[in-house]
Amino acid sequence: MGRIRTAAAALAGGGTGTVFALLAAIFIAVAFTNPGFFEGPSLMAFLKQAAPLVILAAGQYFVIVSGNFDLSVGALVGAQVVIAARLIDGEESRTLPVMGVMLLFGLAVGLVNGLVTTALKVQSFITTLGMMLVLTGAIRLWTGGAPTGSLSEAFRGPGRRGIDDVPLIGQIPWAVLIMIGVGAAAIWLMRTRFGRVLVASGDNELAAELSGGRVDTVRTVAFVLSGLSATVAGVLIGGYAGVSAQVGQGMEFTVITAVVLGGVVLGGGRGAVVAAMAGALTIEALFALFNQMALPSTIRPAAQGLIIIAAVAYAAKRRTRRPVAATATTNANPS
Repeated sequence: MGRIRTAAAALAGGGTGTVFALLAAIFIAVAFTNPGFFEGPSLMAFLKQAAPLVILAAGQYFVIVSGNFDLSVGALVGAQVVIAARLIDGEESRTLPVMGVMLLFGLAVGLVNGLVTTALKVQSFITTLGMMLVLTGAIRLWTGGAPTGSLSEAFRGPGRRGIDDVPLIGQIPWAVLIMIGVGAAAIWLMRTRFGRVLVASGDNELAAELSGGRVDTVRTVAFVLSGLSATVAGVLIGGYAGVSAQVGQGMEFTVITAVVLGGVVLGGGRGAVVAAMAGALTIEALFALFNQMALPSTIRPAAQGLIIIAAVAYAAKRRTRRPVAATATTNANPS
Protein backbone atom coordinates (compact mmCIF):
# COMPACT_ATOMS: atom_id res chain seq x y z
CA MET A 1 0.00 0.00 0.00
CA GLY A 2 2.85 2.36 0.85
CA ARG A 3 4.49 1.75 -2.53
CA ILE A 4 1.24 2.54 -4.34
CA ARG A 5 0.91 5.85 -2.45
CA THR A 6 4.54 6.71 -3.20
CA ALA A 7 4.07 5.99 -6.91
CA ALA A 8 0.86 8.03 -7.00
CA ALA A 9 2.57 10.94 -5.27
CA ALA A 10 5.46 10.78 -7.72
CA LEU A 11 3.10 10.93 -10.68
CA ALA A 12 1.09 13.75 -9.19
CA GLY A 13 4.19 15.72 -8.27
CA GLY A 14 5.96 18.15 -10.53
CA GLY A 15 2.80 18.98 -12.46
CA THR A 16 2.59 15.55 -14.13
CA GLY A 17 -0.75 14.77 -12.48
CA THR A 18 -2.35 17.46 -14.62
CA VAL A 19 -2.06 15.39 -17.79
CA PHE A 20 -4.06 12.51 -16.32
CA ALA A 21 -6.84 14.88 -15.27
CA LEU A 22 -6.80 16.44 -18.73
CA LEU A 23 -6.86 13.03 -20.39
CA ALA A 24 -9.88 12.02 -18.31
CA ALA A 25 -11.66 15.28 -19.16
CA ILE A 26 -11.04 14.85 -22.90
CA PHE A 27 -12.20 11.23 -22.75
CA ILE A 28 -15.43 12.38 -21.09
CA ALA A 29 -15.93 14.99 -23.81
CA VAL A 30 -15.29 12.40 -26.52
CA ALA A 31 -17.76 10.00 -24.87
CA PHE A 32 -20.43 12.72 -24.96
CA THR A 33 -19.89 13.37 -28.67
CA ASN A 34 -19.47 9.68 -29.51
CA PRO A 35 -21.08 7.33 -26.93
CA GLY A 36 -19.66 4.27 -28.71
CA PHE A 37 -16.05 5.42 -28.34
CA PHE A 38 -15.36 3.24 -25.31
CA GLU A 39 -16.76 0.09 -26.86
CA GLY A 40 -14.05 -2.54 -27.32
CA PRO A 41 -13.43 -2.28 -31.08
CA SER A 42 -13.53 1.55 -31.13
CA LEU A 43 -11.22 1.88 -28.13
CA MET A 44 -8.74 -0.62 -29.58
CA ALA A 45 -8.77 1.27 -32.90
CA PHE A 46 -7.97 4.50 -31.06
CA LEU A 47 -5.13 2.90 -29.10
CA LYS A 48 -3.73 1.31 -32.27
CA GLN A 49 -3.63 4.70 -33.94
CA ALA A 50 -2.09 6.33 -30.84
CA ALA A 51 0.59 3.65 -30.35
CA PRO A 52 3.26 5.16 -32.67
CA LEU A 53 3.05 8.57 -31.00
CA VAL A 54 3.13 7.03 -27.52
CA ILE A 55 6.24 5.03 -28.45
CA LEU A 56 7.86 8.15 -29.92
CA ALA A 57 7.02 10.02 -26.70
CA ALA A 58 8.89 7.42 -24.66
CA GLY A 59 11.98 7.88 -26.84
CA GLN A 60 11.71 11.67 -26.86
CA TYR A 61 11.33 11.64 -23.07
CA PHE A 62 14.80 10.15 -22.63
CA VAL A 63 16.29 12.97 -24.70
CA ILE A 64 14.32 15.85 -23.19
CA VAL A 65 14.72 14.79 -19.56
CA SER A 66 18.48 14.77 -20.13
CA GLY A 67 18.35 18.39 -21.26
CA ASN A 68 18.27 17.99 -25.05
CA PHE A 69 15.91 17.80 -28.05
CA ASP A 70 15.49 15.39 -30.94
CA LEU A 71 13.91 17.11 -33.93
CA SER A 72 14.88 14.34 -36.35
CA VAL A 73 12.33 11.70 -35.28
CA GLY A 74 9.62 12.70 -37.76
CA ALA A 75 12.03 12.63 -40.69
CA LEU A 76 13.45 9.31 -39.44
CA VAL A 77 9.96 7.76 -39.29
CA GLY A 78 9.30 8.84 -42.86
CA ALA A 79 12.71 7.66 -44.04
CA GLN A 80 12.23 4.24 -42.45
CA VAL A 81 8.89 3.70 -44.20
CA VAL A 82 10.29 4.79 -47.57
CA ILE A 83 13.41 2.65 -47.14
CA ALA A 84 11.30 -0.38 -46.19
CA ALA A 85 9.03 -0.01 -49.20
CA ARG A 86 11.94 0.46 -51.61
CA LEU A 87 13.94 -2.51 -50.30
CA ILE A 88 11.06 -4.94 -49.71
CA ASP A 89 9.14 -4.08 -52.90
CA GLY A 90 6.38 -6.53 -52.04
CA GLU A 91 8.68 -9.53 -51.47
CA GLU A 92 7.66 -11.32 -48.27
CA SER A 93 11.07 -13.00 -47.92
CA ARG A 94 12.80 -9.63 -47.60
CA THR A 95 10.73 -8.49 -44.60
CA LEU A 96 12.95 -9.59 -41.73
CA PRO A 97 16.28 -8.61 -43.36
CA VAL A 98 14.90 -5.17 -44.17
CA MET A 99 13.62 -4.76 -40.62
CA GLY A 100 17.15 -5.52 -39.48
CA VAL A 101 18.49 -2.83 -41.81
CA MET A 102 15.91 -0.38 -40.43
CA LEU A 103 16.95 -1.19 -36.89
CA LEU A 104 20.62 -0.57 -37.65
CA PHE A 105 19.78 2.63 -39.51
CA GLY A 106 17.68 3.98 -36.63
CA LEU A 107 20.39 3.16 -34.11
CA ALA A 108 23.03 4.78 -36.35
CA VAL A 109 21.02 8.00 -36.69
CA GLY A 110 20.55 8.15 -32.92
CA LEU A 111 24.23 7.45 -32.32
CA VAL A 112 25.32 10.22 -34.70
CA ASN A 113 22.93 12.66 -33.03
CA GLY A 114 24.26 11.68 -29.62
CA LEU A 115 27.95 11.83 -30.48
CA VAL A 116 27.73 15.16 -32.29
CA THR A 117 25.84 16.61 -29.34
CA THR A 118 28.03 15.21 -26.56
CA ALA A 119 31.48 14.76 -28.11
CA LEU A 120 31.49 17.82 -30.39
CA LYS A 121 29.40 19.91 -27.97
CA VAL A 122 26.95 21.05 -30.65
CA GLN A 123 23.55 22.11 -29.35
CA SER A 124 21.06 19.26 -29.81
CA PHE A 125 18.58 21.64 -31.43
CA ILE A 126 21.08 22.35 -34.22
CA THR A 127 22.32 18.76 -34.45
CA THR A 128 18.91 17.17 -34.84
CA LEU A 129 17.55 19.97 -37.02
CA GLY A 130 20.48 19.29 -39.36
CA MET A 131 19.80 15.55 -39.23
CA MET A 132 16.14 16.19 -40.05
CA LEU A 133 17.14 18.16 -43.14
CA VAL A 134 19.72 15.55 -44.16
CA LEU A 135 17.21 12.70 -43.91
CA THR A 136 14.49 14.62 -45.72
CA GLY A 137 16.82 15.71 -48.52
CA ALA A 138 18.47 12.30 -48.91
CA ILE A 139 15.13 10.48 -49.19
CA ARG A 140 13.84 12.98 -51.74
CA LEU A 141 17.03 12.65 -53.74
CA TRP A 142 16.91 8.85 -53.59
CA THR A 143 13.23 8.60 -54.59
CA GLY A 144 12.99 11.64 -56.84
CA GLY A 145 10.22 12.96 -54.60
CA ALA A 146 7.93 10.01 -55.37
CA PRO A 147 8.53 6.92 -53.15
CA THR A 148 8.43 3.64 -55.02
CA GLY A 149 8.04 0.01 -54.01
CA SER A 150 5.55 -1.57 -51.65
CA LEU A 151 5.43 -3.07 -48.20
CA SER A 152 4.86 -6.77 -47.67
CA GLU A 153 1.90 -8.14 -45.73
CA ALA A 154 4.27 -9.47 -43.07
CA PHE A 155 5.69 -5.96 -42.60
CA ARG A 156 2.20 -4.50 -42.27
CA GLY A 157 1.21 -7.11 -39.70
CA PRO A 158 2.41 -5.35 -36.50
CA GLY A 159 0.61 -2.13 -37.41
CA ARG A 160 -2.52 -3.64 -38.91
CA ARG A 161 -3.29 -7.00 -37.32
CA GLY A 162 -3.59 -8.43 -33.82
CA ILE A 163 -5.07 -11.17 -31.64
CA ASP A 164 -8.57 -11.88 -33.00
CA ASP A 165 -11.79 -13.16 -31.46
CA VAL A 166 -11.19 -11.67 -28.00
CA PRO A 167 -14.47 -11.47 -26.03
CA LEU A 168 -15.97 -7.95 -25.76
CA ILE A 169 -12.96 -6.42 -27.53
CA GLY A 170 -12.87 -8.25 -30.85
CA GLN A 171 -9.17 -7.75 -31.59
CA ILE A 172 -6.20 -6.75 -29.46
CA PRO A 173 -3.87 -5.04 -31.95
CA TRP A 174 -0.21 -5.97 -31.95
CA ALA A 175 0.51 -2.24 -31.93
CA VAL A 176 -1.17 -1.91 -28.52
CA LEU A 177 0.83 -4.82 -27.10
CA ILE A 178 4.05 -3.35 -28.50
CA MET A 179 3.15 0.01 -26.97
CA ILE A 180 2.61 -1.61 -23.57
CA GLY A 181 5.90 -3.48 -23.88
CA VAL A 182 7.80 -0.30 -24.76
CA GLY A 183 6.16 1.51 -21.84
CA ALA A 184 7.10 -1.24 -19.40
CA ALA A 185 10.70 -1.26 -20.67
CA ALA A 186 10.93 2.53 -20.38
CA ILE A 187 9.61 2.49 -16.81
CA TRP A 188 12.08 -0.24 -15.86
CA LEU A 189 14.95 1.63 -17.50
CA MET A 190 14.20 4.80 -15.57
CA ARG A 191 14.38 2.82 -12.33
CA THR A 192 17.96 1.75 -13.06
CA ARG A 193 21.14 3.73 -12.49
CA PHE A 194 20.95 4.82 -16.12
CA GLY A 195 17.62 6.53 -15.46
CA ARG A 196 18.84 8.25 -12.31
CA VAL A 197 21.95 9.58 -14.04
CA LEU A 198 19.87 10.67 -17.04
CA VAL A 199 17.55 12.78 -14.90
CA ALA A 200 20.47 14.12 -12.86
CA SER A 201 22.31 15.18 -16.02
CA GLY A 202 19.31 17.25 -17.08
CA ASP A 203 18.86 18.76 -13.63
CA ASN A 204 22.51 19.58 -12.87
CA GLU A 205 25.16 18.32 -15.27
CA LEU A 206 28.12 19.29 -13.09
CA ALA A 207 26.68 17.64 -9.98
CA ALA A 208 25.93 14.48 -11.96
CA GLU A 209 29.53 14.32 -13.20
CA LEU A 210 30.98 14.96 -9.74
CA SER A 211 28.87 12.13 -8.32
CA GLY A 212 30.39 9.71 -10.83
CA GLY A 213 27.69 9.78 -13.49
CA ARG A 214 28.77 9.29 -17.10
CA VAL A 215 26.72 12.17 -18.43
CA ASP A 216 27.88 12.08 -22.05
CA THR A 217 27.34 8.34 -22.25
CA VAL A 218 23.77 8.35 -20.93
CA ARG A 219 22.86 11.31 -23.13
CA THR A 220 24.20 9.51 -26.19
CA VAL A 221 22.23 6.40 -25.24
CA ALA A 222 19.13 8.59 -24.90
CA PHE A 223 19.48 9.66 -28.54
CA VAL A 224 20.00 6.03 -29.57
CA LEU A 225 16.80 5.06 -27.75
CA SER A 226 14.99 7.89 -29.52
CA GLY A 227 16.19 6.55 -32.88
CA LEU A 228 15.05 3.07 -31.88
CA SER A 229 11.59 4.36 -30.91
CA ALA A 230 11.28 6.15 -34.27
CA THR A 231 12.11 2.87 -36.04
CA VAL A 232 9.42 0.97 -34.13
CA ALA A 233 6.93 3.78 -34.78
CA GLY A 234 7.83 3.67 -38.49
CA VAL A 235 7.03 -0.04 -38.65
CA LEU A 236 3.64 0.49 -37.01
CA ILE A 237 2.77 3.52 -39.13
CA GLY A 238 3.74 1.67 -42.29
CA GLY A 239 1.19 -0.97 -41.36
CA TYR A 240 -1.81 1.29 -41.86
CA ALA A 241 -0.63 4.56 -43.41
CA GLY A 242 1.10 3.16 -46.46
CA VAL A 243 4.04 4.68 -48.32
CA SER A 244 4.07 8.43 -48.80
CA ALA A 245 6.52 11.31 -48.75
CA GLN A 246 4.37 12.88 -46.02
CA VAL A 247 4.66 9.98 -43.56
CA GLY A 248 6.15 11.27 -40.32
CA GLN A 249 5.97 14.90 -41.38
CA GLY A 250 5.49 17.15 -38.35
CA MET A 251 5.62 14.28 -35.85
CA GLU A 252 8.68 15.77 -34.14
CA PHE A 253 6.63 18.77 -32.99
CA THR A 254 3.62 16.65 -32.04
CA VAL A 255 5.74 14.36 -29.86
CA ILE A 256 7.51 17.27 -28.17
CA THR A 257 4.08 18.74 -27.45
CA ALA A 258 3.02 15.41 -25.94
CA VAL A 259 6.09 15.17 -23.72
CA VAL A 260 5.83 18.71 -22.34
CA LEU A 261 2.10 18.19 -21.83
CA GLY A 262 3.09 15.23 -19.67
CA GLY A 263 4.94 17.60 -17.35
CA VAL A 264 8.47 16.93 -18.60
CA VAL A 265 10.35 20.20 -18.24
CA LEU A 266 12.11 21.53 -21.33
CA GLY A 267 15.71 21.83 -20.23
CA GLY A 268 15.64 18.50 -18.41
CA GLY A 269 15.72 17.18 -14.89
CA ARG A 270 11.97 16.88 -14.25
CA GLY A 271 9.20 14.55 -15.40
CA ALA A 272 8.05 10.93 -15.52
CA VAL A 273 8.07 8.68 -18.56
CA VAL A 274 4.55 7.42 -17.76
CA ALA A 275 3.26 10.99 -17.84
CA ALA A 276 5.07 11.67 -21.12
CA MET A 277 3.34 8.69 -22.70
CA ALA A 278 0.04 9.81 -21.19
CA GLY A 279 0.67 13.16 -22.84
CA ALA A 280 0.81 11.40 -26.21
CA LEU A 281 -2.50 9.67 -25.48
CA THR A 282 -3.97 13.03 -24.49
CA ILE A 283 -2.86 14.63 -27.77
CA GLU A 284 -4.41 11.78 -29.75
CA ALA A 285 -7.61 12.00 -27.71
CA LEU A 286 -7.72 15.75 -28.31
CA PHE A 287 -7.35 15.22 -32.06
CA ALA A 288 -10.10 12.59 -31.90
CA LEU A 289 -12.33 15.13 -30.15
CA PHE A 290 -11.56 17.68 -32.87
CA ASN A 291 -12.62 15.11 -35.47
CA GLN A 292 -15.82 14.34 -33.59
CA MET A 293 -16.62 18.06 -33.48
CA ALA A 294 -15.86 18.37 -37.22
CA LEU A 295 -13.23 21.02 -36.58
CA PRO A 296 -10.73 21.76 -39.39
CA SER A 297 -7.39 19.97 -39.26
CA THR A 298 -5.65 23.36 -39.40
CA ILE A 299 -6.54 23.85 -35.73
CA ARG A 300 -4.05 21.16 -34.67
CA PRO A 301 -0.86 23.22 -35.03
CA ALA A 302 -2.46 26.08 -33.12
CA ALA A 303 -3.49 23.73 -30.31
CA GLN A 304 0.02 22.24 -30.17
CA GLY A 305 1.58 25.69 -29.99
CA LEU A 306 -0.72 26.75 -27.16
CA ILE A 307 0.09 23.57 -25.23
CA ILE A 308 3.85 24.13 -25.56
CA ILE A 309 3.60 27.78 -24.51
CA ALA A 310 1.38 26.94 -21.53
CA ALA A 311 3.62 24.05 -20.42
CA VAL A 312 6.81 26.12 -20.65
CA ALA A 313 5.18 29.05 -18.84
CA TYR A 314 3.96 26.73 -16.07
CA ALA A 315 7.41 25.18 -15.68
CA ALA A 316 9.04 28.64 -15.57
CA LYS A 317 6.57 29.75 -12.90
CA ARG A 318 7.38 26.71 -10.76
CA ARG A 319 11.11 27.37 -11.09
CA THR A 320 10.74 30.96 -9.93
CA ARG A 321 8.69 29.86 -6.93
CA ARG A 322 11.29 27.36 -5.70
CA PRO A 323 14.15 29.81 -5.12
CA VAL A 324 11.77 32.21 -3.36
CA ALA A 325 10.48 29.42 -1.12
CA ALA A 326 14.01 28.24 -0.41
CA THR A 327 15.14 31.79 0.48
CA ALA A 328 12.19 32.28 2.80
CA THR A 329 12.96 29.01 4.57
CA THR A 330 16.61 29.94 4.99
CA ASN A 331 15.76 33.38 6.41
CA ALA A 332 13.22 31.93 8.80
CA ASN A 333 15.57 29.17 10.00
CA PRO A 334 19.13 30.48 9.91
CA SER A 335 21.78 27.81 10.53
